[in-house]
Amino acid sequence: MAALSASERSARLRSLWAPGLATLVCLAILLGLGVWQLARKGEKEALIARIIERSHAEPPAAPPPFDAWDAKADEFSRVRARGTFLHDRETLVHGLAPGEPGRALQGFYVLTPLKRDDGTTILINRGFIPTELKRPEDRAAGQVKGEATVTGMLRASEARGLFVPESDPKRDAWFTRDIAGIAAARDLTNVAPYLIEADATPNPGGWPRGGQLRVDLPNNHLQYAFTWFGIAACLIGVFSVFAWRRLHDPAEPKAG
Repeated sequence: MAALSASERSARLRSLWAPGLATLVCLAILLGLGVWQLARKGEKEALIARIIERSHAEPPAAPPPFDAWDAKADEFSRVRARGTFLHDRETLVHGLAPGEPGRALQGFYVLTPLKRDDGTTILINRGFIPTELKRPEDRAAGQVKGEATVTGMLRASEARGLFVPESDPKRDAWFTRDIAGIAAARDLTNVAPYLIEADATPNPGGWPRGGQLRVDLPNNHLQYAFTWFGIAACLIGVFSVFAWRRLHDPAEPKAG
């Protein structure tokens, strides 16, 4: 095989600038995504640890004053509140709950206002009910009367995900735990900017079933990071082979 002349080698080297630059841009993006996933992994692990720590706090604290609520600092704190349930203003939010292995139960989460002695109201996610118990009279035992005590975890209003339908208050169709929207639809005043997810303390009759908040949050960020780093490594390999052939293979067409 004839060796490449200096002019041919120089021309081929210049022809690598455009694909080389494109490769560097793509490589920077891929490495950035990998590093970002590692950072997200650390954030998720810290969140899980915080939830576990706060979920076992004893004794439960009182709910924070409304104007002092800080979602980042206070969410997932274990609290206890007393008041009277306003069952006639409960709201059913579409949702799923674990059932038999490999099968989820379809139904609703029951959000009921808890009226406190000071006139303030806190929405309580009392737990899950299957679709067949949608009517309150079919779970009458769980409609607790008089003063009640609720222990659970503070949660912020739920943001609607990309694939979650938008709630329709006019049809009373709710798909997220939207505190402000539910309060307006139920004509509630002086409502807390947070809600309480009730713990697994059994309700009379067994429904609603509390304790649905779980800390087994998906944490696949390490897998995602390896994927991005793997693609970056493949990109380096492919460009290296391409560049070597461009510079050394006599069969390559001349540039320019």
